[in-house]
Amino acid sequence: MLGAGVPRLEGWDKTEGSARYAAEWTPPGCAYGRPVPATVARGRITGIDATDALAMEGALAVLTHENAPRITEPDDATLDVLQDEWVPHRGWHVALAVAETPETAQAMAEAVRIEYAEEPHDVRIHDDHPGLYQPDEANGGAAGATSRGDVESELAAAHHTVDVLYAIPPLHNHPMEPHAATAEWTEGPEGARLVAHDSSQGATPVRDTLAALFSLDTARVTVVSEHVGGGFGNKGTPRPHVVLAAMASRHTGRPVKVVLPRRHLPFVTGHRAPTLQRVRLGADAEGRLTAVDHDVVTHTSTVKEFVEQAAVPARTMYASTASRTRHRVAALDVPTPSWMRAPGEAPGMYALEAAMDELAVELGMDPIELRLRNEPDVEPQTGKPFSSRRLADCLREGARLFGWADRDPRPGVRRSGDLLIGTGVAASTYPALLAPSTATAEARDDGTFHVRINATDIGTGARTVLAQVAAEALGVGPQAVRIDIGNSDLPDAPLAGGSSGTASWGWAVHAACTELRTSGSSVATVDTTADVQAREDYARHAFGAVFAEVQADTVTGEVRTRRLLGVFAAGRILNARLARSQFLGGMTMGLGMALTEHSSIDRATGGFVETDLASYHVPSCADVPEQFEAHWLAEEDPHLTPVGGKGIGEIGIVGTAAAFTNALHHATGVRHRTLPHTPDRVGADLRVPAR
Repeated sequence: MLGAGVPRLEGWDKTEGSARYAAEWTPPGCAYGRPVPATVARGRITGIDATDALAMEGALAVLTHENAPRITEPDDATLDVLQDEWVPHRGWHVALAVAETPETAQAMAEAVRIEYAEEPHDVRIHDDHPGLYQPDEANGGAAGATSRGDVESELAAAHHTVDVLYAIPPLHNHPMEPHAATAEWTEGPEGARLVAHDSSQGATPVRDTLAALFSLDTARVTVVSEHVGGGFGNKGTPRPHVVLAAMASRHTGRPVKVVLPRRHLPFVTGHRAPTLQRVRLGADAEGRLTAVDHDVVTHTSTVKEFVEQAAVPARTMYASTASRTRHRVAALDVPTPSWMRAPGEAPGMYALEAAMDELAVELGMDPIELRLRNEPDVEPQTGKPFSSRRLADCLREGARLFGWADRDPRPGVRRSGDLLIGTGVAASTYPALLAPSTATAEARDDGTFHVRINATDIGTGARTVLAQVAAEALGVGPQAVRIDIGNSDLPDAPLAGGSSGTASWGWAVHAACTELRTSGSSVATVDTTADVQAREDYARHAFGAVFAEVQADTVTGEVRTRRLLGVFAAGRILNARLARSQFLGGMTMGLGMALTEHSSIDRATGGFVETDLASYHVPSCADVPEQFEAHWLAEEDPHLTPVGGKGIGEIGIVGTAAAFTNALHHATGVRHRTLPHTPDRVGADLRVPAR
């Protein structure tokens, strides 16, 4: 049953429009809020004039730091909105207009006049920025720096070296569903109660955050995130819009809905921070790595420290005599960075895998052979044994399926008219993460079963896979299982993030259903906290290999994808249909990272320039090649969970940008080390033939 390509249980609901998202909950008497973004890059509010806004028909309120409900100081300072006059970056929420209709709220927001005392700002990161410092930790609790052996000595003695710089601009999530929340306060005999429908990857952390901010017991707060239209990380933590909706509802005594315009999203929902990465590799005459040195420079905000852990993958990937990794960060007057699909691994593996390709060229060695020659026996940095590691098998199987053996290794020799054609490969990895979860399973009188867990389905098919897990444990068909998810009143579960959701939730669901079947009771509740904490000490990762064939137009500089193939080893595949969709989706996001996606900051105004889908270009169906394949290897990993799966949501993106970059070099003979590979950059380096 597990592994079968069962269609999504909620597919018809979404097709017919009966699946309701956060912005589609409209309680009786619902009002509408529209945030007012700051128009300066740094400073303080010195005056607010809401006269014209409040004079509009249907106007209800304009919340500012002068009249908004007070909240306790949050652990996450990005949520400390409308509490003082400070403006840390352009786009920061400085007011909220509330009205009877969304149209009036928008007009009100445009009519609010804010005066500022501007201060000098700094929004440009560079590798000799005077504010750079080494953080103790990067995202996920990873050490800010590591060192093993004598890197400088090994580099000096190496037969072959590469010393290269790679640059990735800021990148943004742009989920189809914008961030939205509908909040409603009610009063009862036991006091105030808050219910919020939020576009979030985790209702439990949003509930806990709102309870803390408004000094409520968590039992007095319910957060519903039943259907979420994409998250990719930027809905992974509570965001200011839900706090604003709750503030406005408390202030007005009405339910209030806040839907962020897409142009607001880049400033208040996180972004992938830009990275400047220097990679130095040393190898002996046979291509065995003697030194790996990965240095990352990035930015964070003055509001909250977030460090993209781009140097972390270099601690896992390849054996070497010596290794050093380091992150350096400067706090700038920019919006706070946050999670974007495969944080750390996506930008870090781009640089590492592109550098490995450059080393292969330096050695005159096939890039697959170079990777195979440097396979480690244990995780290089920690010395832990791998729970499973089938990277070599992914590379070999991918090479077979892709036809790698027929490749002419010489760059710039394959041509079709004005097109130069090349192929490239890169490895992919992502940690197999787990978090404690609680699930309840109940046997019903009609022979069906009811499973409850506060998981979140962000479009990945979590409902369906959890129903399959439950059905297999119970020995019934998926149609006999009802799954309730996406509500903080359900048993606690972690958010959908870090490719950990299905593995974490699935363990709890499997355990609860197994206990129900074997105990003979009608209800079983299982908390996996003790099981997760007692796991054996192994390095747990998924691995993969991505192969790309690209063409570069020598006249226009345009780069397009001809073929894209990925092979992954990610534990037990729980639903073939959904897994293929996830792998292909990640690879498509990697395609965008390589060829089209970028944000830039206007140094004069401090704001992101590309703030909508007309200017921030994500891949469309026309950009995806017809020969687009995702495959996986059967992998039995005894050191995971009873269900046996690893997360697959993010590994698809990780190696793709490097595979494109390496293929582009093979096509043109020119190294491009700054993403994305847009026509202006590629065309400038191509010799245009006479016509």
